[in-house]
Amino acid sequence: MDATSFSGLLPHTVFNPNFARSYAQGTPLTSVSCHSLEEHRPSSQALAFLSSNKTSKRTSLLGGSNVCGPVQKRNGVGKAFCAVGLGVYGENVIEHQSHSHATEDKVGVLLLNLGGPDTLNDVQPFLFNLFADPDIIRLPRLFQCLQWPLAKLISVLRAPKSKEGYASIGGGSPLRKITNEQADALKTALKAKNLTANVYVGMRYWYPFTEEAVQQIKRDRITKLVVLPLYPQFSISTTGSSIRVLQSIFREDAYLSRLPVSIIRSWYKREGYVISMADLIENELEKFTKPEEVMIFFSAHGVPVSYVEDAGDPYKDQMEECIYLIIQKLKDRGINNDHTLAYQSRVGPVEWLKPYTDKVLVELGQKGVKSLLAVPVSFVSEHIETLEEIDMEYKELALESGIENWGRVPALNCTSSFITDLADAVIEALPTASATAMSTPRSVSEEDDLDPVRYAIKLLFGSILAFVLLFSPRMILAFKNNLF
Repeated sequence: MDATSFSGLLPHTVFNPNFARSYAQGTPLTSVSCHSLEEHRPSSQALAFLSSNKTSKRTSLLGGSNVCGPVQKRNGVGKAFCAVGLGVYGENVIEHQSHSHATEDKVGVLLLNLGGPDTLNDVQPFLFNLFADPDIIRLPRLFQCLQWPLAKLISVLRAPKSKEGYASIGGGSPLRKITNEQADALKTALKAKNLTANVYVGMRYWYPFTEEAVQQIKRDRITKLVVLPLYPQFSISTTGSSIRVLQSIFREDAYLSRLPVSIIRSWYKREGYVISMADLIENELEKFTKPEEVMIFFSAHGVPVSYVEDAGDPYKDQMEECIYLIIQKLKDRGINNDHTLAYQSRVGPVEWLKPYTDKVLVELGQKGVKSLLAVPVSFVSEHIETLEEIDMEYKELALESGIENWGRVPALNCTSSFITDLADAVIEALPTASATAMSTPRSVSEEDDLDPVRYAIKLLFGSILAFVLLFSPRMILAFKNNLF
């Protein structure tokens, strides 16, 4: 199991309730909320991106702040999951006869993703980058100066277990390779729609880092940029974290601060995405002897309940709406299988979104379910949480619980209909690009860090509180139960 979110280890964290809600309600920034099954025209929706707690100061490739990365670049590993070709997708292909901006602007598309270790030696530094993110481990303000030491401690303790998982899928994550293939396929799809664009890949926690991609965007003198996170549903721990990094970089750079940008913050409602998911599910159902008896089991990556209830993260609502849209599309085809949604990958002693995937699998077996099709609905690329956690851990648990026939829907990867729809989303987003999309004021925490007196006081009291926290019986028990 990959520790892609470890905030659950810390029971007392502080959230900014306005952070996630601003994504749904705010107005200062330009963003795109992609059209749903009922919507066929591109729409523009304003959105406020508020900076969250700042990580410890570090010099990035562009002079901005960033969590550090290891010193050397690695090559991607794993087999090819995508065929970089583009198929015509029936009536869902949108015809774009003319793009005047293609001749006037040099268009760039930035794909954002989590990243993953390329080799087993990369696992510990990758985990450090992950846990050093204040959107993953959300510390109270007095503890923010300890973000790095705590990340170092957790990553060292967690690395051996994570290495076992990556070793079981070939010795590294295939995410970088697949994302590069998706970028190539998207570039081809855009060209087929008469839009020439450079497509870049920026990873949050491993190479190629977001900062590297932005540096290349500057070198290429891009004049209009679409930011496309490869997360269908928005969460402050995924899309939110990546956008925060971009804001920090753009705010400190004169060229970037004037660059027109459009951000596609979520796209789970898009018809092409929903149809692509329904197609994959229908294809896998046909492989069962009795397809009508198969339980469709949606497994989504979980987040702590406090993200939703205290910080206003829309992830849970968006996930439930996403499942509804996919099921409705299946019903339109006469597929009326039972279905359920559960959340995987929880870590730590706090409550995460329920129901939990492992618990539900056991319950389904006890209720007599014999055939089950797992659908990894949070992920558009194969990686450790599909290849190891679902394909190995959950499959074994399901079979032990009495489920006899197991199947799993593959990730979308470079499915032609999916890539075609992403191309349509990019084209629809271009007219909304604005030079103010990345302009945000510094957070209170960042302003405090610029004041040496306030920073020294915060460091002193943070150190005292950290000692109490880290050596408390509850924290020691948490490390014992969840890291080893």
